[in-house]
Amino acid sequence: MKHWIATCLIAAGLAANVPASAQDWPTKQPVKVIVTLSAGSATDVLARLAFEQVGRQVGQTFVIENRPGAAQSLGTSIAARAEPDGYTLLVNSSTHTLFASMFTNLSFDVTRDFAGLAPLASIPTVMVTPPSRGWKTLKDFVATAKAKPGSINFSSGGIGNSTHLAAERVRVAAGFEGVHVPFAGAPEAINEVLSGRVDFYFSPVPPALSLIRDGKLMPLAVTSARRSSVLPDVPTTVEAGFPDSGYEFWVGAFAPAKTPRAIVERLAAELRTALATPSVRERFAALGADPMPMSATEFDDYVRKEVELNAAIIKAAGIKPN
Repeated sequence: MKHWIATCLIAAGLAANVPASAQDWPTKQPVKVIVTLSAGSATDVLARLAFEQVGRQVGQTFVIENRPGAAQSLGTSIAARAEPDGYTLLVNSSTHTLFASMFTNLSFDVTRDFAGLAPLASIPTVMVTPPSRGWKTLKDFVATAKAKPGSINFSSGGIGNSTHLAAERVRVAAGFEGVHVPFAGAPEAINEVLSGRVDFYFSPVPPALSLIRDGKLMPLAVTSARRSSVLPDVPTTVEAGFPDSGYEFWVGAFAPAKTPRAIVERLAAELRTALATPSVRERFAALGADPMPMSATEFDDYVRKEVELNAAIIKAAGIKPN
């Protein structure tokens, strides 16, 4: 009997040292969501809307932590090193699938070190210019750029950022030269166009929409396969006469790869529920963000394919890894 009691006590002591199971998540503490771009960027806005709703559903606080820098690899590397317990997540744009082709000394591998949770949305990227330049169409702009080689510059959210690649994709397709001016995030990149110091920027629609409607920015084209629902009069770059110029921009949520699968699936399910909530769906639609429903497994497969596709685009554009 004494041996049985001792055995039970030892087992109880061991159990006390075992990490909380997936069933206990997320009661332990608030969940940190690392966002790789500045507050106010499309990635940041969508993350806040989605995880605020997830927090309501699970009864826990989700804290957004903006960690911009190093072309979005800073926040990504921090998330990759985080404890895989479901209390640190990552929200990144489609730049997530560019890292392997853009950088030679990364401390992480997106397909090895992350588990996909869900895409939050697909967002058209719109080419915006200062109205003072007088360009009304993409062909007008390209004519100017070709007439004065090297005189055009463009901003982005960082080297290797999706906004950088969207610009390079169109630049190569249209056949003009341009000087790239990278910034730490979307707000800085768009402000340079507003000030007139930069000629153009391929902005995700959400942060540019009100500025376009107020006449502070001139939209010339979107890189998505179809026109933006909130900018129906703005043609796609392909419609504007430039084949092979399209580029899809999306925002997605991830967890460290070794996060228990039960927690990954729970988070994925909660995100799907949140994104289908009428209030969230309406807010996303107002921003021009389109649904992109996928399971966690489907999202992992999609990311792997995007890594391969973007590697081919980067090679064709002649962009050299850093």
